Amino acid sequence: MQPLAADDPRQVGVYRLQSRLGAGGMGRVYLGSSPGGRAVAVKIVHPELARDPEFMRRFRREAEAAEAVSGAYTAPVVGAGPDDDPPWLATAYVAGPSLAELVAGSGPLPEAAVWRLAGGLIEALQAIHVRGLVHRDLKPGNILIAADGPRVIDFGISRALHGTALTATRTAMGTPAYMSPEQAEGGEVGPPSDVFSLGSVLAFAATGLTPFGGGEPLAVIYRIAGGQPDLSRLPPALGALVARCLAKNPASRPALGTLMNDVAVGSASFPATAPGKFWPEPVAAMAASAAGPFAAAAQAPASPRPLSARLPPIPPPSSPPGLRVRRRRRPRRTTQAHNGAGARSAAGR
Repeated sequence: MQPLAADDPRQVGVYRLQSRLGAGGMGRVYLGSSPGGRAVAVKIVHPELARDPEFMRRFRREAEAAEAVSGAYTAPVVGAGPDDDPPWLATAYVAGPSLAELVAGSGPLPEAAVWRLAGGLIEALQAIHVRGLVHRDLKPGNILIAADGPRVIDFGISRALHGTALTATRTAMGTPAYMSPEQAEGGEVGPPSDVFSLGSVLAFAATGLTPFGGGEPLAVIYRIAGGQPDLSRLPPALGALVARCLAKNPASRPALGTLMNDVAVGSASFPATAPGKFWPEPVAAMAASAAGPFAAAAQAPASPRPLSARLPPIPPPSSPPGLRVRRRRRPRRTTQAHNGAGARSAAGR
């Protein structure tokens, strides 16, 4: 997190901004708070996009649809101002790192935790798809790891970005390593595309590597479209589930309900988690520790403007020309009165 810069807004809609969280394809992201104290992540649209009528039409439609998503493992949209200047979108703030940050800092997740992650992500995608949305950019950076489970963010935003001039200059439509073949080739993208991305995310969570390797984006896209994934590092049952998700033909990929049944079978051999916990150990401890700074940042109050900046200056008293005003001398207070006033003032503070 970074402090607000001089050119950053301090208020968006009803939300008071506290600090910068980062930036993405759509715009800058800020940590803010509602009048009731709820922590939110506020995304403010890039000026270039705000001037694009086609983007704003899609953004308005996708924001309305995203507000209806209410899955347990999504970060819900809590407000939007598509007609404000600048336009913005607010989601519930999640106190936790992204899956990408967690794996980079602590290494791949143990198999039991990957099965739990799979179940949570499937539920999130079910909540998104039932509202007619397709995520289009499911990746480790868009999955936040909270102590009580994963949260999928930025659903609907990629579709709003599709076809804008900005996608050609600042951001790709989707992230190459997690794209489906049909998305990489510019074809029709539907719910099966998110299933393909889910398979790539689970492979990354379990191994720290993407199944189609790294390198130049075009080379990665070429391997996704025509090559075979490297799943040799995955445990057999998990590898079989991921392989089905990564089928080249969208019609050959399993539905989310089928995948959930597969997760129930695949995770049955692992001990149940402790009551009230989502993640098995040691990931539960890792998630709780990693979430600490994020939770502390959300609880920190925004820096208020000084009182002098909020109130208009009080003009000095004026007198008619030539008239001298004699001030009445105040009586001296006794020591007892002075101490009593000081005590009340301190109590008032």
